[in-house]
Amino acid sequence: MQLGFLHFEVSDPGAWDAFLVRVLGLTAAGDGRYRNDGYAWRFLITLGPADDLATVGWECADDAELDGFVAALRGGGHAVDEGDASVRGCARRFLVTDPAGVPLELVTGLPRATDPLDSTLVPGGFVADDMGLGHLVVTAPDPAASRAFYDLLGFKLSDRIVTEVYGHPVDLSFFHVNDRHHSLAFGGPQRKRLHHFMVEARDVDDVGACYDRAIKAGVRIMQTLGRHPNDRMFSYYARTPSKFEYEFGHGGRVIDDATWDDSVVYDRISDWGHHPPQMAFAPPRRPGGKA
Repeated sequence: MQLGFLHFEVSDPGAWDAFLVRVLGLTAAGDGRYRNDGYAWRFLITLGPADDLATVGWECADDAELDGFVAALRGGGHAVDEGDASVRGCARRFLVTDPAGVPLELVTGLPRATDPLDSTLVPGGFVADDMGLGHLVVTAPDPAASRAFYDLLGFKLSDRIVTEVYGHPVDLSFFHVNDRHHSLAFGGPQRKRLHHFMVEARDVDDVGACYDRAIKAGVRIMQTLGRHPNDRMFSYYARTPSKFEYEFGHGGRVIDDATWDDSVVYDRISDWGHHPPQMAFAPPRRPGGKA
């Protein structure tokens, strides 16, 4: 149904608290949990050496959907174990690992908050709730195996981007589980389990304000403001305290499966922008090649 939560194991929870609250504008919910919508929590931060994604929580609509996915995964030869739902405050919880080694939790009944989100730094709020917390780009050394796995979970292809970015080949596939253009994407291998996660603001000015906060906080900007061709997201990328990236955006595209064409392959990663800052703001070169 949606991307329910992300659990990160980090070496400096204090730095993550400052980052999530003072830069991204999320609100603390206690016990290492953070909110960006009407759910009780969406992000879980725990202490550990990995500085990586610990698990991805995918919320199913109901028990029948959950049981169907568990049966499909087991029928496909994947080990699925029932977990303790109380540790997440949800109704039911099953554990499985995707072909790239990314741990997943399939859950129902994630807890809702008793009060509305009140983020003073993102006053317009986030595009989340029934759309899920945002999206995630994960490692996939064997994209075909990952595609077959996520097919069993009902993920639908949105489109692909096949191009070259500053000399690096890019072949990304994007998948949706609801109206959000993509809740998951993957291509080749990454240094960690994920390349980035994304949260989406309802107000475009909240993107600019977050960009300013990141710069003032000394967060390393990885890609300047820009717009993607496929999901139409206006966003920037920067580095989290654990060295993987996040994307903060606005204006993401929504999908109508009745009319959507999933065969489109884009030949560019961005329509404009999303440049590495060291290239975007390099001193101009004089004739003869000297700065």
